[in-house]
Amino acid sequence: MLHRRSPPRADPPATRFDRDYYRRYYFDPRTAVISRAEMRARAGLIAAYAAHIGLPVRRILDAGCGTGAMRATLLRRLPRSIYVGLEPSEYLCQRYGWEQGRVETYRPQAPFDLVVCYDVLQYLDDRRSGAALANLARLCRGVLYFTVLTRQDWLHNCDRKRTDANVHLRSGAWYRARLRRGFREMGAGFWLARRAPLTVWELESSGR
Repeated sequence: MLHRRSPPRADPPATRFDRDYYRRYYFDPRTAVISRAEMRARAGLIAAYAAHIGLPVRRILDAGCGTGAMRATLLRRLPRSIYVGLEPSEYLCQRYGWEQGRVETYRPQAPFDLVVCYDVLQYLDDRRSGAALANLARLCRGVLYFTVLTRQDWLHNCDRKRTDANVHLRSGAWYRARLRRGFREMGAGFWLARRAPLTVWELESSGR
């Protein structure tokens, strides 16, 4: 019987996310995992959803912002907001001026209206990933946009030639169970903080 080999376990972010990592997965179009056009479209979707549900956005947190590919579009579409890019990578913080920190331990003075956490938590082990999900509920008082590479995605959806294999693969159910403690699932990667004073129509949410 053939067994699918799981990717090796991720190294600590501080030692991994250097210039060579970003050159391969972001800067070189021949090997990049995603294009600038895709990131602009994703940021446009996030901003449009915030406007759709009537969320006044003054503070945006991009947790694990990488190169900040969504920053310009978010600020253009949400012009009354400020953007905070949070990154564990010393290389990126020096290059772009992001705030250095980790999503599982970040403690700002005030929460954020909109939080983006895009393809970050697969780099954390179960303990740190669980802590990060709990912290996202503390950080977000409005809408969370959350995506992550799952085991299902690795097996069936992603381009493995362009996707970093050195990650922790978990099920979508593992993430949903923990996110639902602080959020209501809306669909398409959007989660509404349970404390947010916003009304969402029944068929525009997952019902949980």
